[in-house]
Amino acid sequence: MNTQTIRTYYKSNPLGLIMLVGIFFRLLAAVFSKGYGWHDDQFLIIEIAQSWVDGIDYYSWLPFADGSNPPEGFSFFYVGLHYLLFSFFEFIGILDPQFKMLLVRLLHAFWSMLIIYYGYKITLHLSNISSANIVGWMLSVFWIFPMISVRNLTEYVCIPLILYGLWIILKSNKDTKFLLWFWAGVVLGMAFNIRFQTALIIGSIGLVMLIQNKWKGALIVALGGITSIVIIQGGIDYLVWGKPLVQLFEYVNYNMHNAAKYIVSPWYTYILFLAGILIPPISIFIIIGFFKQWRKLLIIFLPILIFLIFHSYYPNKQERFVVTIIPMLIIIGIIGWQQFKEVYIKNKVVLKFIRGSWIFFWVINFIVLIPITLMYSKQARVESMTYMAKYDDINNFLIEDINQTVLRFPPQFYLENWYDYQTLMKDDSIENFIAAHSMEPVSEQPGFILFYQPDNIEQRVSIMKTIYPEIEFETIIEPGFMDRVMYWLNPINDNQNIFIYRNKKVLPNKIE
Repeated sequence: MNTQTIRTYYKSNPLGLIMLVGIFFRLLAAVFSKGYGWHDDQFLIIEIAQSWVDGIDYYSWLPFADGSNPPEGFSFFYVGLHYLLFSFFEFIGILDPQFKMLLVRLLHAFWSMLIIYYGYKITLHLSNISSANIVGWMLSVFWIFPMISVRNLTEYVCIPLILYGLWIILKSNKDTKFLLWFWAGVVLGMAFNIRFQTALIIGSIGLVMLIQNKWKGALIVALGGITSIVIIQGGIDYLVWGKPLVQLFEYVNYNMHNAAKYIVSPWYTYILFLAGILIPPISIFIIIGFFKQWRKLLIIFLPILIFLIFHSYYPNKQERFVVTIIPMLIIIGIIGWQQFKEVYIKNKVVLKFIRGSWIFFWVINFIVLIPITLMYSKQARVESMTYMAKYDDINNFLIEDINQTVLRFPPQFYLENWYDYQTLMKDDSIENFIAAHSMEPVSEQPGFILFYQPDNIEQRVSIMKTIYPEIEFETIIEPGFMDRVMYWLNPINDNQNIFIYRNKKVLPNKIE
């Protein structure tokens, strides 16, 4: 296929080509971007679901037999879908963790294509083909989207449902049939069942409908949303806990009383984050466009604004929280900016600067896109579990990370077992640890000791040999290239070397 053929096809079917390029990069991510991106996409979804399939409630999410262990505020809808999926994998004989996750990533890759499709359709409906094409390409190949599309991150997984529900509402009118409005509500309700914070977006959409005097539509959409939430969220909670919506109530209660427990940052954190991640000066253009046509695009503007104000006010700030609004921000920002540019910018020098800014944007975007799309995230942690999985019975294992106060959880999904591992961290007393474990019988000793980070490794191994004298160096599991780059950019991305030592008393022979 030559360049002219591609141009002709693009001219007649721009969305088709945009979708083809989008799925190409998402398939690359599905194949090569192994591991996990954040704590939540692995330990609140994958680990939970697989432990249930294995008949072990490893993280104690379910009620105990005696009725204790109350709900912790997590929706079981999305993780429940993975439980069903993993159960099906087990039934047909798919047992390898890496192959399971390849299939999961592929499913998410195709699911995320709805973001491109409905983002394009919404933009075309509200603006013109030029703006729709820009939005389409940004949703297709924006540097973080292919990688994050194949993650189990609820903040991103819920976006197709939000855009689909919004699309139904936008293309409808006051005379729309009841079922279509109702279905829009059901779809938005399913987004809420995946990610509770989407209530801010969904509620704001309903508020705009009321402001625009679409009372009938707003009430029907609300009815659909409530029905979806009551049946799915309420139904699951009733089956598990005997009470409907208890997880939702606990989620609200927990966040009201633990707002400052996690990462607390200034109110402007998300503004700086969005301005940076969208690559300036294009990010500045998008912010200008966001405010330019706020009245006309109120149904997109207000949900973003309320969502951003709430999360900026709320003390616990994590960048992934605002991922949900980025596609909507791109849509309204590009529409508003294109209109602003056409009306107010006539100076040739300024127009040349704008063209140069877009060239700069796409160059930087593609420089970052390729390595991010192909990155094996948290490689050392995943591969250390895969390595130990070769051994049938390791009793348990020990993570020694005395240079850190916060434990980097081991993804035991890849270990294919649910050992009760031990830890020795910076705040732990080494003397007390030695005293507690020096007389351990072999049946209770760890089969492996994982030393995180190389700092003072010889001294740390010597100390551990006073407890387990027969430990022997086995291998080093190194972080991937992008893990090292991310650590260089920000040391909080601590994906370190892992030195694995085998306890010969438990595991006499090395498996090659």
